[in-house]
Amino acid sequence: MKDSLKKGLIIGAAGSAICVLWHHLLTKKMMQLAMDRVAPQDRSNGKMRVSGSPEMIETTEIVKKAAGQLEKSGCDVVEITAHDGISLIGHWCPCEEPKRTIVAMHGWRSSWSHDFGLIADFWRNNHCSVLYAEQRGQNNSGGDHMSLGLLERYDCLAWTNWINEKTGKSIPIYLAGVSMGATSVLMASELELPDNVFGIAADSAFTSLHAIWKHVSESNLHIPYALHKTGADRMCKKRIQMDADAASTTEALKHCQIPVLFVHGTDDHFVPVEMTYENYKACTSEKRLLIVPGADHCMSYLVGKSTYERIAKEFWEFCEQRKKNP
Repeated sequence: MKDSLKKGLIIGAAGSAICVLWHHLLTKKMMQLAMDRVAPQDRSNGKMRVSGSPEMIETTEIVKKAAGQLEKSGCDVVEITAHDGISLIGHWCPCEEPKRTIVAMHGWRSSWSHDFGLIADFWRNNHCSVLYAEQRGQNNSGGDHMSLGLLERYDCLAWTNWINEKTGKSIPIYLAGVSMGATSVLMASELELPDNVFGIAADSAFTSLHAIWKHVSESNLHIPYALHKTGADRMCKKRIQMDADAASTTEALKHCQIPVLFVHGTDDHFVPVEMTYENYKACTSEKRLLIVPGADHCMSYLVGKSTYERIAKEFWEFCEQRKKNP
């Protein structure tokens, strides 16, 4: 009897150890995919599972074509140094007779041309010069890690300062982002931005690191997030020397003092539309909300182009009139 009990305890302990090891390895892989420049080898399948939408990563021909056109449009490659010393690359596309400048921040494991190729002509045709940033930890910018907005918010500020040094604060600046880029610009809203930052446009932003990790873990991967939260916290801090809850979109928006245009698609499988509702509710500044029926993650411009363009132009006009008549 004692031998059987002892054997059972050994088997139980071994099973528990295996479970702990499995959860650790799974959390490690998830965090590599979430934050590391060099992703796990099965990155494509991993991104599909995380996004919850196979269509999201099957780049359509129209997006590919638009990205290619933007890459060939003659933008100047520029470089600045971030607050923590890494190199940041941008693509400066000035237009003739500019009325405003946009700092465009792309999303997670994406690129400037992929995320903004479709909207680039609209911006150009409406007299917008654009600085397309390459996010840290991705593509040609420096850094070994992404931080899902925690550090990228300071990069937004750095790019606005670069624009003002180049243009002499002569025209309005707008921060625009999609997905993680949208979270970046919203988190930047609580920083001490230059006076000529007139507004922010955020498409498909999440509310916080823990919130998006919880959603992805439980809704797309079907794994209870409670099993990973402590490990995720530890691995995040090891990578970027910041806690995952060091900042959040909703907290930043409580201190926002410039107008914000929130955009989201109802069929977003990656960042649920409810997160934009939360961000909108938290925002204490003047705000606008555009919800596009049937649009998946960051596809609101493609699905609702005419409405998107109308709302964007109305937003610019509102922000610019607001500055003229405070």
